[in-house]
Amino acid sequence: MDLDNQEPTSNEAVSQPRKRGSRRVVSTELAVDSVTSPSAEATGEVNPSGAAPERPRRRRAQADEAAPARDESATESSDEGSDSGDDNGDDQGNGFNRGRGRGRGRDRRRGRGSFGEDGDPEISDDDVLIPIGGILDVLDNYAFVRTQGYLPGSTDVYVSLGQVKKYNLRKGDAVIGAIRQPRDGENQGRQKYNALVSVDSVNGQTIDEAASRVDFQALTAVYPTERLRMETSAENITGRVLDIVTPVGKGQRGVIVGAPKTGKSMILSAMATAVAENAPDAHLMVVLIDEHPEAITELQRHAKGEVIASTFDRSADDHTTIAELAVERAKRLVELGHDVVVLVDSLTRLARAYQQSLGGGRGLSGDTAWLYPTKKLFGAARNVENGGSLTIIGTLVTDTGIQGDDVVASEVAGSATLELHVSHEAAAARMFPALDISHSATRKDDQLLAKDEAGVVADIRKALGATSSTAGLGVILEGMKATASNVEFLVAMGKKLPGLGL
Repeated sequence: MDLDNQEPTSNEAVSQPRKRGSRRVVSTELAVDSVTSPSAEATGEVNPSGAAPERPRRRRAQADEAAPARDESATESSDEGSDSGDDNGDDQGNGFNRGRGRGRGRDRRRGRGSFGEDGDPEISDDDVLIPIGGILDVLDNYAFVRTQGYLPGSTDVYVSLGQVKKYNLRKGDAVIGAIRQPRDGENQGRQKYNALVSVDSVNGQTIDEAASRVDFQALTAVYPTERLRMETSAENITGRVLDIVTPVGKGQRGVIVGAPKTGKSMILSAMATAVAENAPDAHLMVVLIDEHPEAITELQRHAKGEVIASTFDRSADDHTTIAELAVERAKRLVELGHDVVVLVDSLTRLARAYQQSLGGGRGLSGDTAWLYPTKKLFGAARNVENGGSLTIIGTLVTDTGIQGDDVVASEVAGSATLELHVSHEAAAARMFPALDISHSATRKDDQLLAKDEAGVVADIRKALGATSSTAGLGVILEGMKATASNVEFLVAMGKKLPGLGL
C-alpha cells in the first residue's frame, strides 16, 4: 500500500490575486493533495479550490511616494546565518530532528523579501496577496508550508522561525495565509520560495484560539476504554476475527507481525475500511512507506480516509519525512479533541529508512540508535483522558534474513498494547486471515469487551489452546462462515466446544 504525495495541486484556486485589506479570511478546508478525510470540516482542513473573498486593494495617494525597490535576492549563502541555530524543528514540532545533516539543500534556498521586526515580511500598500494553504513543516532554522501534500514541492511557502514563534505555530499545523504576488519584471530565481506574509487561521481556528491550545505532551495517557469495532458485515471475516482475537480500542498502539507475503497488508486494509464505516467521525490516515505505486493506487480508490505515501523509488529522507509530518499532523488534531487513527505500512521499512539516513549499523547489538525515531513515532499513540485519542497500528516484517528487521520487530512490539501475529503455516494453507491466535492479544482487553463477551472469549481461547495454531484458526473460521454476526458466533461456539456453557 502506498501513495505518491508529489502530484502537484491544481493552481486554479489560487490563480486569481487576492488583494490585501484589513478583513480576515477564515477558510474551512485545506489544500493538501492526499487529504480525503470525511471529517475535513471538523479538523480545520481547507481547500483553496473554494473561492476566497478578495481583499480590498490599497493604493498609494501619489506615485512619488513609492518606496524604493528592495533587494529580494534570498540566496543559499545568505540563508546560512539568518536564523538562530538555537531554534530547531524538534523543539517546535516535537518530532525527530531530521533537518540536521540530512542533505536537505532543496529547502535551504528560501523565501524572498525582507522581514520586519515583528517577524513578518514587509509589505507595500500596492502589494497583491494570494491565498495559500498547507501543512507546516518545521526544520532546524526555518519552516515551510507544504502546499502539495506532505513532501517538499516547488510551490512550498517559506516561514521564518520568527513567524513560527509569533503565531505559536507547531509542526503539523494546517495553516491558511497569504503570500505576496511577484511584481512584473521581478527576478523570480528558481532557487527561491515565496514567503508567508500573513496567517489567517491555524487548524480552522483563529490565531488567538490556536495560541491557547494545550500541548500534546501535556495530555494524560490512559488505557483505551472505547472500542473501534472491526466487524462490518457477515462476509467481512477478517474484521470479525479481529474483534474476537484482538479487540481494538481508541488510542491503541498495535502491531501486525509476520513473515513476508502472509497477508499483513490485507489485514491493515480491512481495518481501514472498518474504521471508515464504524467510526466516521474519526480522522483516518493511512501512511505507506517505500511502497509499490500499484498498491498505493488500489488503496486510494478504496480507502475513505487520508492516504499519505512515498513510493519505493524515493529517498530514505522522503520516507521519514512523510511519516514524521503525518504523525505530527495527527497530534495537532488530538490536541483539538479529535480521535485519529493512523495505519502504517510498514514500521519495518520506516526503521530501515532511518537506518540509511542516520548511517546506523545492520541491527547489531550496541548500534541501535537508528531505532529511536521509529519507537518515538510509534509511542505517540495514546488515549487521552477526557479528550481525543491517537491510535497507531503498523506492520512489522520478520523472517527476512536481515538481522536488523528482527531487532525492529522485537523493540517496537515490546512497546505495543496490541499484538497480532500472522502465521506462515496458515498463510501457506490459504487460511485468511492467517492469524496465530495463541500469540495474538490485546492488553487489558477486559476494558473493551462486555463482561459476558470477555468470559466467552476467554473460554474459547482456553479450549483452543490444546490444539495447533492452524487447527484452532480453522475452528474459528468455520464458525464465522456459519454465522451472520459475532453474537451468533459466540453463542454457537459456547455450545460446540467442550467446557463452554453459555
